[in-house]
Amino acid sequence: MGMALALSAYHFNVRYSSSSFPSAPTGHPISTTVRPAVILPGLGNNTADYQKLKVTLNEYGVPSVIAKVSRFDWFRNAAGLVDPNYWRGTLRPRPVLDWYLKRIDEAIREAKVLAEGGTLSLIGHSAGGWLARVYMEEFGLSDVSLLLTLGTPHLPPPKGVPGVIDQTRGLLDYVEKHCAKAIYTPHLKYVCIAGRYIQGARFVGNSNAEVNSVVAMGSDQPNAEAVLMNDTSTSASIAINFRARFIGQGYKQADVWGDGVVPEASAHLEGALNISLDGVYHSPVGSDDELRPWYGSPAVVDQWIYHLLN
Repeated sequence: MGMALALSAYHFNVRYSSSSFPSAPTGHPISTTVRPAVILPGLGNNTADYQKLKVTLNEYGVPSVIAKVSRFDWFRNAAGLVDPNYWRGTLRPRPVLDWYLKRIDEAIREAKVLAEGGTLSLIGHSAGGWLARVYMEEFGLSDVSLLLTLGTPHLPPPKGVPGVIDQTRGLLDYVEKHCAKAIYTPHLKYVCIAGRYIQGARFVGNSNAEVNSVVAMGSDQPNAEAVLMNDTSTSASIAINFRARFIGQGYKQADVWGDGVVPEASAHLEGALNISLDGVYHSPVGSDDELRPWYGSPAVVDQWIYHLLN
């Protein structure tokens, strides 16, 4: 591995999960039809976190609207605590998340003005991706021709595993059972992008994950999140090993890759065009376009923008 993983910030490995899907051609020809995008914030994020992504999309000729969400808005989810289904682990998106579905609807209405009778792309980051699926199920998808998800946990956590608690209290289980299955067609495309930023490890016991489990991007020098692959420092080894084990607990699956929050496999959806990108971090909060790029960093956007232009 060594320094081969210390790649340029402008190069990402793209892994298509199915050979039946064509890879993006070189260059990004812009369609003659303007298809605006609606950006849907992830859990805990607000509208301002995606302003730079909005600017980047505009540079490619893609106008966009960000759903209006504040960090305080997410406290509305506490309403689920009074629902008996919360405690049973069978919580449903509605009515608890009606406030977010309303924000999606408002953003879509705004984007339709830009579309001038055409269709829209939905870009859902993290929870925004599966909430987009709930919206499409509840309110229809006639205006949508592309759902592109970025680090979205589409799959519910594994059942029957000691220590694993479904933090969504059944929401993802509901989505998996009741929302339409993904089908990649010319009329409605599903594209799911996962990041491979760090490999998780078992919190106790042996693990297949090694100390060199962080993919370094954009620099040949070590930093807080990318220890040199051949570093023999005991303290560095202990620190990164602990981080890998901590991340493994967050993934709820050991020895798997993910973006630091969502495991790679969970961010993919059966029937969709599934793409994995090396060195991509989960959130715009705490990201760095050069050393720790997230899905919306300019160099990463360049890897998936084709799907919005085609």
